[in-house]
Amino acid sequence: MTGIQQTVAVWAPSMVPFGRSFRDQTVRMVVRPSAGGTRARLRLSNLHGPAELTVGAVSVAPEGRPPRPVSFDGATKAVIGRGRELLTDVLPVDVERGQNLLVSVYLPGSTGPSTHHRDAFETTYVSAPRSGDLTAEDGLDGFTATETSWYFLAGLTVTTDEVDGTLVAFGDSITDGANTTTGANRRWPDLVDAPRLAVVNAGTGGNRLLSDWTDSAGVRRFAHDALGHPGIRAVIVLTGINDILGGENDAGRPLTARDLVDGYRSLIREAHESGVRVIGGTLLPSRTLTDAQNALREEANEWIRTGRHFDGVADFERVMADPDDPRALAPGYDSGDGLHPNDAGMAALAGAVDPTTLT
Repeated sequence: MTGIQQTVAVWAPSMVPFGRSFRDQTVRMVVRPSAGGTRARLRLSNLHGPAELTVGAVSVAPEGRPPRPVSFDGATKAVIGRGRELLTDVLPVDVERGQNLLVSVYLPGSTGPSTHHRDAFETTYVSAPRSGDLTAEDGLDGFTATETSWYFLAGLTVTTDEVDGTLVAFGDSITDGANTTTGANRRWPDLVDAPRLAVVNAGTGGNRLLSDWTDSAGVRRFAHDALGHPGIRAVIVLTGINDILGGENDAGRPLTARDLVDGYRSLIREAHESGVRVIGGTLLPSRTLTDAQNALREEANEWIRTGRHFDGVADFERVMADPDDPRALAPGYDSGDGLHPNDAGMAALAGAVDPTTLT
C-alpha cells in the first residue's frame, strides 16, 4: 500500500473497427469506474475511423444527476484525426468506484464506420438521425433507440490514492463478458478480487492471440490495449481458444501448441520489458472442440501451468470443468453454447484468480 496520489486507468474497453455510422446524433453511454478519484479525464478514440472525426459536444453526469459539459483545451468542440485518440480536460465531476457515469457524445457530421467496442453488455442510448445536440438533456427524452456497444469512448482515468495501480484483463469474448446479463456488470473482470488495484477489461469478442480476425491479433494489440494504460501493474491473459477453433497460425499454417506458446512468450516479454507482471489463464474446456482441438488446448494449458514463464497462473480450466466430463463446462456454469460461461461461471472465473499473484 503506497497511499500516493497517482493517475490510473479505471475503465478502458478495447476498440475495434466497423461500427455503425452516425449523422447529427447524440450517443449516451454508461461507464462504471473500477476505482474512484479526482481529476478524471475521458479518452475518445478515432483509431479505426476512415477520416477525421468531429465531436460537437460531450457531457458527463454521475447517474441520477444533471449532465455537465466537458471541454477539450477549453473548447466544447474537438476534431480527432484519423488513427488518433484525444483526452478531455479534467471532468467537472469526481468519480466514485462503482457509481455509473453517463457520458454523452454529440456527433454533428456523418461519421462513417465508427471506432467502437462492439459487445459492451451495457445499454447505450442513441438519438434519431438529425436530432441535434442532446448532451445537456437531463433524462432520456429524445433518445429513441438502445444498443449494446460503446462508440468512440475508450477510457477513463482518475488521480487517486484509493488504489496503487491497474490490473488489465486481456482476452476474447469470455473476458469481454459474452452471454452475461446486460447492465449487471457480471463479467469476470468486474468480479475479480484485486486489492488496491483498479481493473480494466481489455477483452474483445472473437479475438485471437496470433492472427487478425474480427480485430487485430492479441500479439499486435497488446502494447496499446493492455500495456498502454497509466498506472498498469499487472495483466491477466486468457486467450487462444479462438485460434484453436480457427485452426491456423498467423502464417496460415495448421496451428500447433508451439505457436500458442510462442505467442504467450511474446506477451510475457513485452509485459516484463514494461515492468508489468503477467498472469497466465488456462484455456476453458468446451464441448465444441474436436479431439484434436482439445488435445491442443490441453498441451497449451500444461505449458501455462508448468512453463514458469508467467508470473502466476489462474487455473480457469480447473474451476470450470464438468467433474463428469472434463472436456466440457460444468452445467451450472454453461451459458448454453458450450463455450461461454454464464453469470455463475463468470463468478467462478473471478474466484480462480489468486490476489497474491497480482503484485
